[in-house]
Amino acid sequence: MVEPSRLRAVDLAASVGISVQQVRNYVDLGVLPPVTRTPAGYRVFTPAHAEALVVVRRMAEGHGWARTREIMAAAHAGDLATALASIDQGHAELDRERAEIRRVLGAFDTVVAGPAVTVPARRRGVRIGEVADLVGVRTSLLRLWERRGLLRPVRERGTSYRLYDAAELRAAQVVALLRRGGYPFDIVASVLAELRTTGSPQRVRAELARREQELHRRSLTRLAASAALYDYLRRRGMVAGARCLGDRPAQPAGTTVLSEGVESGLRRP
Repeated sequence: MVEPSRLRAVDLAASVGISVQQVRNYVDLGVLPPVTRTPAGYRVFTPAHAEALVVVRRMAEGHGWARTREIMAAAHAGDLATALASIDQGHAELDRERAEIRRVLGAFDTVVAGPAVTVPARRRGVRIGEVADLVGVRTSLLRLWERRGLLRPVRERGTSYRLYDAAELRAAQVVALLRRGGYPFDIVASVLAELRTTGSPQRVRAELARREQELHRRSLTRLAASAALYDYLRRRGMVAGARCLGDRPAQPAGTTVLSEGVESGLRRP
């Protein structure tokens, strides 16, 4: 019989669908709390490890494995500052991604509202001087944008003159519109990449709206993971000032509170 306060590694692993070796690896990496060993050298797992393992899997869903490993190892090492800094970085990344989507959407409003360029009827494309006149910029700017990878004119065979087809002429117009609007090169590059991949501005805006909804989902998942971690740290007595945040008093260090479902699913005879 296994003592009620102890868990078998095999049951711990099965509770979250991983291997026993992964459980051992988590301990070695500091992702799970340290273990004691029996006189025979066997690792001793407790409900505290079961609770931590549930939190680890939740954190991996919201923050990714690499950041989860860093956060949990720091927390179990008593380095709460490092754990919190990593969590903050994760949420800040989503904020930057959301801001970029909004900026790109705003850039597309500028593109859609801009005047259309009439493409001359040329089979081989338009040369750089004509593009500059049509778009209203200097040829030196077109060359700069090409060096930055924004424009991709082909070279005329024999003369090596730059030739812009209808798509590249439109790209030159988009760059000009956005640069006049004060958009930085990284946003301009994102707009062009979307146009080249998706097609029309309307389709691009629909795709960006879909990504924004996906970002909302990821943000909620990450928030839930961070909340689960906070609850774990509080119950483990690793968060100071919990009463100031309106939580229940922290449990003494080394104790854990498992939900009935988790505990009944992990303790086996």
